[in-house]
Amino acid sequence: MAIIVDKVQKRKDIALACKEIFFLRGINDLTISQIAKTAGVGKGTIYDYFKNKEDIVFEIVNIMIHERNIIMKEKMSQLVNTKDKIKLFSSFFYSEDDVELRKLYTAFISIALSSRDEKMIEFQTTCFINYYTWFEQIIEDAIDSGEIIKESKRLSKGLFVAGEGIFISSSATNAIDDVKKEIENYIDAIFDLIEVKKS
Repeated sequence: MAIIVDKVQKRKDIALACKEIFFLRGINDLTISQIAKTAGVGKGTIYDYFKNKEDIVFEIVNIMIHERNIIMKEKMSQLVNTKDKIKLFSSFFYSEDDVELRKLYTAFISIALSSRDEKMIEFQTTCFINYYTWFEQIIEDAIDSGEIIKESKRLSKGLFVAGEGIFISSSATNAIDDVKKEIENYIDAIFDLIEVKKS
């Protein structure tokens, strides 16, 4: 009797088995042979499930993003204040819980900027659109509830990318010592301008 393999689960299992070696070696220094050895499968099996090593990294990131989103949605549901929701959204750039995912993100940004790798850019674009849609809904809900002024909608994208800009600046310069403090100060200042004042 033939053994039925759950291909979706097998793909996840292979990717997760390679997670640690990726963090040790990075994308560029990782080989299919190392991945196969780490996952305990043959090289041919790797190619049965993945096109290349980048495809494996995308799978790792997708799994990690999915897990993070579940946690984020739960935390978000416990918050009432939009400013706190935006701060939680931006916490990716400094939270201890997101160190591994942030390391992957940094590697992706580096590759996308230095080599203009189309697969990386396409993946980053998809992630951006998905997260920005979620972020924009938070802003729209706050406008609809009268918590912030309607003009806030025009600030959505700038507010969304501000955390990323502060994070990248802190990584590339010695000018920012405390990413959390800078991001939260920026969000506080924006909300001082856009919150509807209670009389």
